Amino acid sequence: ANTKYLSVCQLLFLFYINSIYFLLLERAIARHEVREIEQRHTMDSPRQDRGGDDELDDLIILYNRVPKTASTSFTNIAYDLCGRNKYHVLHINTTKNNPVMSLQDQARFVKNVTTWKEMKPGFYHGHVAYLDFTKYGVKKKPIYLNVIRDPIERLVSYYYFLRFGDDYRPGLKRRKQGDKKTFDECVAAGGSDCAPEKLWLQIPFFCGHSSECWNIGSKWALEQARYNLVNEYLLVGVTEELEDFIMLLEAALPRFFRGATELYRTGKKSHLRKTTEKKLPTKETIARLQLSEIWKMENEFYEFALEQFQFIRAHAVREKDGELYLLSQSFFYEKIYPKTN
Repeated sequence: ANTKYLSVCQLLFLFYINSIYFLLLERAIARHEVREIEQRHTMDSPRQDRGGDDELDDLIILYNRVPKTASTSFTNIAYDLCGRNKYHVLHINTTKNNPVMSLQDQARFVKNVTTWKEMKPGFYHGHVAYLDFTKYGVKKKPIYLNVIRDPIERLVSYYYFLRFGDDYRPGLKRRKQGDKKTFDECVAAGGSDCAPEKLWLQIPFFCGHSSECWNIGSKWALEQARYNLVNEYLLVGVTEELEDFIMLLEAALPRFFRGATELYRTGKKSHLRKTTEKKLPTKETIARLQLSEIWKMENEFYEFALEQFQFIRAHAVREKDGELYLLSQSFFYEKIYPKTN
């Protein structure tokens, strides 16, 4: 009986081994066929019709950065890598940091970005609202990226930044320099710089150049911002999880971000930037702001973006011993016809 039992186990084991062998063989054959087809396509196609590096060198990234979301920290990583990875970085400097462009400037900007061959591949960044390139007849749109932040934390950071600056350019005189009033004191006094209306920024940045986007408290603007985030942006990270955002970008866009994760973790931290003299608000101050409908909408958008980012991350990485690791490729091609000789 024992001998018969062992024989059955051995047969099952051999069947299991053979199944794995044939599966691996099938995948190897499929990969070989894909390589042959790619080589034949390369030999048969004229250079201008090929994909590959030519298409990668034509890429444009547009980072329409929201103020005080670690945007300078992230942008400095792009500057640190551009020489090594051979792409250009350009800052979009708008008059008085106005995020809304005139119609004629929109047309100029779209034309510049799409036809300026000498600046491709290019990474453009600036405090500008989302702009729909397809309105101007452009077939190939830029890749949009962005980072957002908890709305109250962002406002507190901006409040102190206007008064004390940061460690990036400590000698630069700021607009509200000399005002020693804390954020708590500002809220208690009903000041304009800390009013709930000042929270309305991340929604309009994602909503775009429509007038309704800038109507404070507009539900249409919130829905449009959510739509654009999902449909027009490759990836939107959150300030609180910036390293994971950078890791995902390196995996998805190595042409630009190869080496970014290592730079962020072990570099000289030249990319990091912190607002000075910042005092965290009290629970009472936070609770007061959270009574506002504007906060509720901005927070809803932030939570939506956070959930989307965490969903993407969950399908791209795994955690082991407290570290995140990117998943390897989980698809392959098979049943490729017509068969090659």
